[in-house]
Amino acid sequence: MPRRLFPALLILFAASGCAALIYEVVWLQLLQLVVGSTAVSMAVLLSAYMGGLCAGSYLLPRLVSPRQHPLRVYAFIELGIAIFGITVLFLVPLGRYVYVAAIGIGLPGMLLRGILCGLCLLPPTLLMGASLPAMARWLESTPQGFSRLGLLYGANTAGAVLGCLAAGFYLLRVFDMPTATCVAAAINLLAALASFLLASRTLAVVRSSATPAARGNWPIYVAIALSGLTALGAEVVWTRLLSLLLGATVYTFAIILAVFLAGIGLGSAAGSLIVRAGWRARTWLGACQFLLAASMAWTAWMVYTSLPYWPINPSLTQNPWIDFQLDLVRCLWAILPATLLWGASFPLALAAAAEGAGRESEDSGKLAGGVYAANTIGAIVGAIAFSLVLIPGIGTQQSQRVLIVVTAISAMFALRSFRPVALVALALAGVLTWSIPAVPWELVAYGRRLPASLNRGHSLYMGEGMNASIVVSEWDDGKRLFHISGKTEASNESHDLRLERMLGHIPAMLHPAPESVLIVGFGAGVTAGSFVTYPGIKRIVICEMEPLVPPATTKYFGRENYNVLHDPRTTIVYDDARHYMLTAREKFDIITSDPIHPWVKGSATLYSQEYFELVKARLNPGGRVTQWVPLYDSDMDTVKSEIATFYEAFPNATVWENDVAGMGYDVVMLGQMDMPRVDVDAMQRRLELPVNARVTQSLRDVKLGTAVELMSTYSGRRSDLSEWLKGAEINRDRNLRLQYMAGLGLDNNGSFYIYYEMLKHFQYPEDLFVISDDKKELLKKMLGVTK
Repeated sequence: MPRRLFPALLILFAASGCAALIYEVVWLQLLQLVVGSTAVSMAVLLSAYMGGLCAGSYLLPRLVSPRQHPLRVYAFIELGIAIFGITVLFLVPLGRYVYVAAIGIGLPGMLLRGILCGLCLLPPTLLMGASLPAMARWLESTPQGFSRLGLLYGANTAGAVLGCLAAGFYLLRVFDMPTATCVAAAINLLAALASFLLASRTLAVVRSSATPAARGNWPIYVAIALSGLTALGAEVVWTRLLSLLLGATVYTFAIILAVFLAGIGLGSAAGSLIVRAGWRARTWLGACQFLLAASMAWTAWMVYTSLPYWPINPSLTQNPWIDFQLDLVRCLWAILPATLLWGASFPLALAAAAEGAGRESEDSGKLAGGVYAANTIGAIVGAIAFSLVLIPGIGTQQSQRVLIVVTAISAMFALRSFRPVALVALALAGVLTWSIPAVPWELVAYGRRLPASLNRGHSLYMGEGMNASIVVSEWDDGKRLFHISGKTEASNESHDLRLERMLGHIPAMLHPAPESVLIVGFGAGVTAGSFVTYPGIKRIVICEMEPLVPPATTKYFGRENYNVLHDPRTTIVYDDARHYMLTAREKFDIITSDPIHPWVKGSATLYSQEYFELVKARLNPGGRVTQWVPLYDSDMDTVKSEIATFYEAFPNATVWENDVAGMGYDVVMLGQMDMPRVDVDAMQRRLELPVNARVTQSLRDVKLGTAVELMSTYSGRRSDLSEWLKGAEINRDRNLRLQYMAGLGLDNNGSFYIYYEMLKHFQYPEDLFVISDDKKELLKKMLGVTK
């Protein structure tokens, strides 16, 4: 390969990496609409993606003749990625209908999810995996050649960093999934055109495709496979922990992934320089694995004992871009050392494999494809094992100990001829393993607000599940709180209890005779428990993603949730709520949800117009649905988007407020298909019936014990808010804009201002309430109506 062409190839590989990460971010967002957001679904999806890369890297040098010009082959690969990348955008929605028609929930459904993912992602990911061995054939099997190959790998990863940030911070925040996909496809097409042009102006040396038998080369493949296993396993563990610390927004995940990729790219460049210098690659590969054990111990100490206690209060600024800078610095400080070593391991493994196989006669494409495939196979095993087995089974502390031990074993394989050094590495790994501290419960409970929440009570329970980590804590005054993944989700404080019971009692009291209920999310069980008090309710279905939640919160909130978990009418379904809505055949009189923050990555799918249409399809005639809208930790545009999107599906919806000391806190949206009409007098008579004594007491506990008090939470309807909602962004499946808007408003504390702006448009609804004169006057007084 002419030296003058190498800079052009670096640019081509960087462009390819940029497009690949844009596709990956888009596909993760697109496919969760079909397969759900559970850890199982994401593991299946990641396996399909990584499996395609592995198969492509292994198969191309065995199926494509080395007589083909590498640049021309690369051009066809880029062209194919563009075509299939756009095709996936149209295939996935069609696959949803096949999935729903064929199999519902359970193990068969889970298997079908995997098949759909594989069918959709296999063609483009096969081509992505084939790009590196295709270009490797233009490089000689010498230290200089493998140094160049390592630099190409580093350039590809550098492009991936740009693609990750572009997709997460701009393309999907400002535009939508089709636009982001078209941008990625355009990059592929430009790379293909440039490759065709370069191929027409250069000659390629034809190399033999014969591969001599490797002499003792298998330990290198084992070492790089274990390196891939620890890299993806650590990424799963550290993403879990850092998302607690930084907040589980789409921006946090983009920053973590970008830092991870940046470290691998820089490390690959450094490893390439070592190879170019002619130093013994196998020794340096072992040294990288040896140092990785210490680097992973460093990360564990930083995440557990240092970063959470940095004196950083994110609420001091409402500028999210300042917070993103701090988040970037913290991620770099914690995980960059290890990622540099993983990046350096790849070119070192290439050179070490070439040393054992015979440099001059080896097909560079087969060698590169084999090493890449081994690394990717290890990555697949690591991603699945740590996300589905080790973290829920033994927790993040023990999982990181496993990572250190596996890294030491990888060093032993690489340093096979230096057994004393390898034994020292294993002994040191043992010392490092037991030095890993336990995860502090405050990190799981308070996450990014930990510095402002220290010394606030003690932990009653902590658990790390497959989908989330949870804590139940108790303050010194006896208040109990339920925390999940770094945020407080529920408590037995008066304002929280009031909201959670409003989500249940408002639709139940406004429905003439409800019999079946679906609740999205268990939480502390208070919302679901509200329905236990109704003797007419015959079936309570609760859809929950994390199996740890129901038994843990029932133990500590059983009085507040009326032990709904053990009520004979209750059925728990452990699944993603959207996936359950998509596949369930049952219909309900009431559908509600436990509070789920819209800024959490993935939760915007439960606030989209298409989701609310799914909810509507699962309602019986005359059914009611309630949806929580937080005013705190949010901004004006986010709140407007949530309310306006709900109105798109339920034009007759009404708004009901839950304030704290007269100041706005959060609201409840009540949706129904027919025009709302509330007989307040009949509601009061219903509450006074002996059979409904538990209902009345449940409402009295939150100071809403009469029909007038309950109706005094009314705050408006669409006709009142239409002017205020002008220009509001509608959250749709194709863009899921809400999670990007909500992530930017996370540190906003203007809930009172938002509520005040809403109340400016309030009008007393003369046609909504059927009410006697004396109660009407009282209700108007409680609503603040002066006319």
